[in-house]
Amino acid sequence: MQAPQDVQATFCATLVDQWVRMGMRNAVIAPGSRSTPMALALAARDDLAVQVAHDERSAAFIALGVSLATRLPAALLCTSGTAATHFHAAVVEADLAGVPLLVLTADRPPELQGIGSAQTIDQRELYGRAARLYADPGVADASASETWRAFASDWWRVATGSNPGPVHINLPFREPLVGVVGELPDLIDGGPVERGEANPELVRRVTELAGMFDQQRGVIIAGGGVDDAAAVGLLAEALQWPVLADPRSGCRQLAQAVSCFDSLLRGAQFATDHRPSVVLHLGEPPASKVLGQWLQASAAVHVHVHSHPRIIDPLRLVTERVCASPALFCKALATDVAADRDAVWLSAWLQAEGEGQQAIEIALAADLSEPAVARSLSAFDGELVVSSSMPVRDVEWFGRPGVATKVHSNRGANGIDGVIATAIGVAVGSSRPTAVLLGDVAFCHDQSSLTALAARRLPLTIVVIDNDGGGIFSFLPQAGTLAPARFEQLFGTPHGTDIVAIATAHGLGARTVSTTDQLAAAIADPTVVVVRVCSNRADNVVVHDRLHAAVAAALTV
Repeated sequence: MQAPQDVQATFCATLVDQWVRMGMRNAVIAPGSRSTPMALALAARDDLAVQVAHDERSAAFIALGVSLATRLPAALLCTSGTAATHFHAAVVEADLAGVPLLVLTADRPPELQGIGSAQTIDQRELYGRAARLYADPGVADASASETWRAFASDWWRVATGSNPGPVHINLPFREPLVGVVGELPDLIDGGPVERGEANPELVRRVTELAGMFDQQRGVIIAGGGVDDAAAVGLLAEALQWPVLADPRSGCRQLAQAVSCFDSLLRGAQFATDHRPSVVLHLGEPPASKVLGQWLQASAAVHVHVHSHPRIIDPLRLVTERVCASPALFCKALATDVAADRDAVWLSAWLQAEGEGQQAIEIALAADLSEPAVARSLSAFDGELVVSSSMPVRDVEWFGRPGVATKVHSNRGANGIDGVIATAIGVAVGSSRPTAVLLGDVAFCHDQSSLTALAARRLPLTIVVIDNDGGGIFSFLPQAGTLAPARFEQLFGTPHGTDIVAIATAHGLGARTVSTTDQLAAAIADPTVVVVRVCSNRADNVVVHDRLHAAVAAALTV
């Protein structure tokens, strides 16, 4: 008969073995004692890349970034008690963004619950509806070993299924916590989940909707969640429609892409003259508020296609909703589009795109402004992570056209927490050079992720726009209606943090740059991890106004 600690060790080794067989390649561990059996099981696998993060919130967002880059669940582990609560923000983001995660929280066994035992809280359903599934298999029992692989397989399939997201597995362990792994239970059927071809229901739905797209004045909006840019390009060519391409869509390299749509639509005459009669929206909405207002004014037929069943319609625009892979939908619809369509509509959009991009390029040539930094990084040769404040907007509005940079941003809940950690995870998961663009407040918010970052030796560059406060609030009505002192107290929130000194204290190479050439050199220098760009919040508003005015002027020439 196995000792209880050996049963626990075998149980954990079995779960991990099953997940690895199903495709898991990464695990992130926040140190702790109660989680020892699972931590040892994860660390024992040579075929798993294991990251250890000192802070639970950082660990959670690193796991989120890994899963963003790989689209496979990373295992995320912590000890019992408040440690598990620090996962919550990342679990919420994974839920709303449809990112698969296996969230493993160690717990005290039943006999230590409710009696004031240290590091013990009620962890049942801790993440509420943010978890696709909550599971507590109880303390491992050898008599139930034939169910262990089935449990692991079920949890993996829920996390990676048609509605991917986080699965919370609460694991109570008894002391002693270190055991010897015995023989694992027999294998069961199961392997990586493969994406299928268009199913009969999707084909029927496409046929049903095909008539709506038999119009000239249409646009495709491509957002985060587009799974094949080439499929979007195929449909856009068939329809002769422009693709208003969010950088997260991967569609900005398409011949039909319009990237500076936000600035174009700020021109009243252009916006009026180019109202569509039908909109095909693929994936998530871009950040542009101007785009949303234009779509509302158009009263167009609005078809939304997203692979996740969650409703994403904050402006209540959608008239037809399709839950399917955008790529499969585009491929199926392209076969139903009539040939020999007029190219005048598309040509007008592309001409405006060319004029707008030229105006932006000229206007940004002088100084290293916040939009200029975003434009430079938008063509980064690797993975780009952008914070959900001004950076995601600047990359969307002013990013370079024709680029295939893979852009990530936590736009599920639109928070600025864990941005550095997310980028660490993206670098780990992709094994590619990774840059992250964020503001000074987001940097300060995630300082804990700098701990031991130097030892990870990742190809990661952190670019910080330092305007000493919350720059995005300067664009809101509060900036003009409140007394300056009150605005600074509640929204500007200057903090006076020396970002370069913080980076240096963590053993990271850091420098401040003031020109585009210096920025490029710092990003290319492998000894530099943190790059600081100074900015002024009030001046930044003026720069944005000047850019939009330059595009408007170019369209009237």
